[in-house]
Amino acid sequence: MTENKFYLPLLDQIKKDVKLDDETINAIAENCKEVSFPKDHLLLREGDDCKYAYLIVSGEARSFYTEFTGKTTTWLFHFNNSSGHIKNHWLIDYKSFLTGDPSTFNIETLSEVKAIQLCRSNVISLIEKQPLYEHWTRILNEKVFIVTYNRVFAMLTMSATDRYKKLLAEEPHLLQLFSNYYIASYLGITPQSLSRIRGRMAKER
Repeated sequence: MTENKFYLPLLDQIKKDVKLDDETINAIAENCKEVSFPKDHLLLREGDDCKYAYLIVSGEARSFYTEFTGKTTTWLFHFNNSSGHIKNHWLIDYKSFLTGDPSTFNIETLSEVKAIQLCRSNVISLIEKQPLYEHWTRILNEKVFIVTYNRVFAMLTMSATDRYKKLLAEEPHLLQLFSNYYIASYLGITPQSLSRIRGRMAKER
C-alpha cells in the first residue's frame, strides 16, 4: 500500500456505511489517485463523457446545467466539511458515469480543489472483485436517488420563497460558503429576485 495515504478521506466515507477488510482497503487505495485543480477550472463540460468521479477533499465547486433559454442553474454545491452531505462530496454526473452517455451537467471549481479521483474502469473492477465495495456502491446509489428526488421535487413544486426557506432550514451553511449569485442560481432565480424575497421576509418578522 502506498505510503502517501491520500485515500483516507475516501475510506472514511465508505466506513460510515460498510466495515472494510484489509483486502478491500488495499484494492481501493490502488485504484484511486490524488488530483488538484485550480480555481475556475471546468472539470466536466456538458455533452462530454463523465469518465471520472471525484471525492472532494478541500475547496469548493458547483455542478450546473444550461436551460433551453440559455439560463444556467446550479444543481449542487460541492465541498467537504462537517456541514456537508453525501450530495456535496462527489463531483460527478452519475448518469453519464454509469452509462457513458453525454453529460447533462457542467462541473466547475470555485476555488482551488483537491480531490480523490476514481476512473470508471477502476470502479467497475472494484465492484466486480470486491463485494464490500460493491455493497457500498449500492448504498451510495440509494442515497443519490433520494437526493435527486428531493431536489427535483423542490424545483418543480415549491415557490422560490419556499425553496429559500427550505435552504435556510436545511442548508444555512451554504450562505457562508457561496456568493449570493450562486445561491440565487441554486434556487433557480435571479440575484434580484433573491434580494426581494429577503426583503419581504425581513418585513414579515
